[in-house]
Amino acid sequence: MRLFVALELPPEVKDRLASLAGGLPGVRWVRPENYHLTLRFIGEVPGHLAEELDLALAAIRAKPFPLSLSGLGTFEKGGRVQSLHVVAERTPGLAHLQSKIETALQRSGLPAERKRFAPHVTLARTEGAALPKLAGFIQAHNLFRTEPVMVERFVLYSSQLGKEAAVYTPEVEYDLAA
Repeated sequence: MRLFVALELPPEVKDRLASLAGGLPGVRWVRPENYHLTLRFIGEVPGHLAEELDLALAAIRAKPFPLSLSGLGTFEKGGRVQSLHVVAERTPGLAHLQSKIETALQRSGLPAERKRFAPHVTLARTEGAALPKLAGFIQAHNLFRTEPVMVERFVLYSSQLGKEAAVYTPEVEYDLAA
């Protein structure tokens, strides 16, 4: 199984994000049903390890917290812009939950995540976009903001790579408790 832990976004936030899609040639837009905020990518794991990870995630205790998205950004790899995203505001609640998830997964035998946590929601893959057009798009939409929404759960997803787009399936939901 190919797994990741993420925050599911409510329909109203997905609708706001979908309103940004378009008007930028050479990009592959993420389908709105695939919008999420990854807390930890796990990758391919055998079934017995998936069960251990589920138990570790189920033991996490954290309080609900507000989440806001604000502004656009890009990620680069090898000097090339790979993706366009909306930035998630880094709050104490979000940082606490992500840290608890990372610790629980490491205790279950996963290696430490090498990348620094940069909370975001991917909007598009940008390998084919002209940089000046991409920069103009970011500048035109950089004041994008969502109203805060309460995060009351996180989700363990499985991911199946497809020709057009990946299919993400929620496998287990974990409630946060006040």
